[in-house]
Amino acid sequence: MQKKPVDRLLLILTFLLTLIGIIFVADVSAPQAKAFFSDSYFFVKQQLIWGVLGIIALIVASKIHYIFWKKISYYLFFANIFLLILVLIPHFGNKLLGARRWISFGPITIQPSELVKLTLALYIANLADRKKEVLYYLIPVALVAGLIMLEPDLGTTIIVVAIGLTQIFLAGIPLVYLASILGTGGIVGFILIVFSNYRKTRFMHFLSGLKDPLDSSYHVKQILFALGSGGLFGVGIGQSKQKYLFLPEAATDSVFAIIAEEIGFFGSLAIIILLLLIVLRIFKIAKSAPDTFSNILVSGIGIWLGIQILINLGSIVALIPLTGVPLPFFSYGGSSLTMLLLGIGIVLNISKYAKK
Repeated sequence: MQKKPVDRLLLILTFLLTLIGIIFVADVSAPQAKAFFSDSYFFVKQQLIWGVLGIIALIVASKIHYIFWKKISYYLFFANIFLLILVLIPHFGNKLLGARRWISFGPITIQPSELVKLTLALYIANLADRKKEVLYYLIPVALVAGLIMLEPDLGTTIIVVAIGLTQIFLAGIPLVYLASILGTGGIVGFILIVFSNYRKTRFMHFLSGLKDPLDSSYHVKQILFALGSGGLFGVGIGQSKQKYLFLPEAATDSVFAIIAEEIGFFGSLAIIILLLLIVLRIFKIAKSAPDTFSNILVSGIGIWLGIQILINLGSIVALIPLTGVPLPFFSYGGSSLTMLLLGIGIVLNISKYAKK
């Protein structure tokens, strides 16, 4: 198949969102960085390093034929499984806010559950290309979901299950299997909420709304206050009051609330449109992908990006409970940004071979 240039619109959207995201990380994280590290630029310097590494990964991946990733998908996936197990072991996994999600290798800290979004998508796409039986698909998805739930991290579990099930559906697995999987997953999720004090408390806080605004609903109240303060046009970039340690996780999970406060409804709408455009562009590339592997892989990456955006924004506007899921491109976090840019780099390479 004749090779074409990479998809320019996807490339432009990616660079634009990455740049805007780093600007907002610098803005939103400054008070927290100053308070905890005596350096207003501490977080943005970290994000810049990861952003540069991510852009390098994107450029390299866009030039490597996508079949390379098919050949090494098994090795990447099982190496990632090893990391997911390692992070659960005391003295290896770093514990923060009651969860073990990070591993440190010297000065570098990575989050294996962020890496597995891509490695699982690669692995399932390879299985689909080989037309494996349904059990071959279900075991890796269940294994990854189980390990991430042990951290615990319900939000990321939902994302990886969504990636896996979407890819399984596109691979042609009968709907009856998917329905039974979703039913089983719903029952397991309910049991986990009921028998886990941490998850049960968060769910009850969500149901209680703002009845206890100074205690259980404090985080939600501060988010909604930030959203409401922005009005139509915002208070101005850098002028947020909520970022001054009023809003927990301002630079990570709740970054969009500060963005909305500073640039208002219309500015926030523009950000959402850009995010929607990049997801739709990825799905367009998936539709014209040259073979089964590339089609299933790009679809998985599109679902990864799309479902993560929906979960983050849904929790910000209190449609669903807060889950700790970062907003792609905008939330502070090196593993998330780097893996996202690597995934888009692979999509860009596939776009060179798209069918007319």
